[in-house]
Amino acid sequence: MSVSALFIQGGHVLTPNSDPHTPPLQNICIEDNRIKDIGINIAKPSKAQILDAKDCLVIPGFINAHYHSHDTLGKGIMEETPLETWRLLALPPAYPKRSREEIRARTLLGALECLRSGMTTVQDMVTLFPFDPEHLDAVIEAYEEIGIRAVVALQYGDIKGIETIPYWQEVFPKEFHDQLTTAAEPDKEIDQLTHFAENYINSDKTTDRISWALGPSAPERCTSNLIQRTIDLSEKYKLPIFTHIYESKGMALQARREYPQYSGSLIRRLKEEGLLGPRLNLAHSVWLLSDEIKILAETGTNVVINPLSNAKLKSGIPPIRALQNAGINLGIGCDNCSCSDAQNMFQAMKLFCLMVALSHQDPGPPQAEAAFLAATKGGAHAIHQPDLGKIAIGSKADLVLMDLKDPSYIPLNSAIRQMVYTEGGRSVKSVIVDGKLIIHDRKLQTMDEEALIEEILNVIPGFQKDLEMIKSRVNQMKPFLEEAHRRIWAEEVGTNRLFLETEEYITP
Repeated sequence: MSVSALFIQGGHVLTPNSDPHTPPLQNICIEDNRIKDIGINIAKPSKAQILDAKDCLVIPGFINAHYHSHDTLGKGIMEETPLETWRLLALPPAYPKRSREEIRARTLLGALECLRSGMTTVQDMVTLFPFDPEHLDAVIEAYEEIGIRAVVALQYGDIKGIETIPYWQEVFPKEFHDQLTTAAEPDKEIDQLTHFAENYINSDKTTDRISWALGPSAPERCTSNLIQRTIDLSEKYKLPIFTHIYESKGMALQARREYPQYSGSLIRRLKEEGLLGPRLNLAHSVWLLSDEIKILAETGTNVVINPLSNAKLKSGIPPIRALQNAGINLGIGCDNCSCSDAQNMFQAMKLFCLMVALSHQDPGPPQAEAAFLAATKGGAHAIHQPDLGKIAIGSKADLVLMDLKDPSYIPLNSAIRQMVYTEGGRSVKSVIVDGKLIIHDRKLQTMDEEALIEEILNVIPGFQKDLEMIKSRVNQMKPFLEEAHRRIWAEEVGTNRLFLETEEYITP
């Protein structure tokens, strides 16, 4: 439903300066794609479409600041699994080349789930392997068609996965080595970064809703030359950069072993190479040390917390309060569907708060509002789009209407706390992106949803057939994966991010 003016009438509007517990009743006037006015007595344009927000909470759209569309068909395929094993089960380099139809369908599926969870923007760090230009086109076309805002980064690396995980080369027999992949593998057929720069970044494919970021997979998977190319492109085109760092203990141990010249610190390596700074976003950051947090604060580097995947992949609890105390900008991501299972910002915000609670014996500052700000304003800062993530005059009109008649909000003791601790996504009623109604009264407006679901269902049998093959292959590797896992956890890396039991399991 595309109109030049939209008038949201009579909602409880959560602006930056309003009481987060009892937001006041206000109207919002949207013209084109921006908020023109906010207030109870503002003028309504004569030809504006009226959107009744009675008994609704109006919030800025959430920003999923770390997300991968490449495995949306993988939700529910496993329970708790170490990160290093999960990579072999879920990520594109482990699979045969996918079809263009599957890539389009999985991108649309993820976008639909994000929209229904109140997300208006995704930062998609997508892996396409082996790379096919048609596949990246399919991703962009899918986002354009469904209407979500997307900041797309092609994930790349130039060091083989087996070389980046402690003990894999020693523990695994050589016949398995070619099968030991990770999030991104070197592509012998094409320079992905050059293709991305020439055909997307430096092209007319940037729109009001589609923009770009750079996605070096992780520092240990990238040579210094590739990091420098990333820095050069970021500076030339003013692009944000997203990478993974210290997600697991294995990644921290790799840094200790491989970078003695930087005191075993990837943060020091990146500082020396010039990558740290306001354009850089470090996803996960679970195993940071105190001195590394200080360096991030000094350089203005951002961190994106991914609590759902960090818990399920046994990666640990990130030092959220220490990052907050250092003044570091935080965003929130829902990460991969195969390891978080849900593109659901409400689940992520709640776990964000609970991880803080479980990390300290003494109570600290309330976290509900901090989690909400990370999911909105913090994410906007991460993607370098400060006119998102807030309801303010002049900001882009990315908004969500939540039904306050849902049991989650009865009685309404605190809008912000009930949104974070009680809501699960059931109350999302309407979603506006770039001034356009994408979901209205819980119905997708941009596509025929039944036809979309049918399109997705058609590609699932092929995916599931390949998944069974992958599971069988990984099962053969299980003894070696477990041995490498034991060796990693026997090492010291200077901190611990998991609670460890003090007593042995009692077998009945």
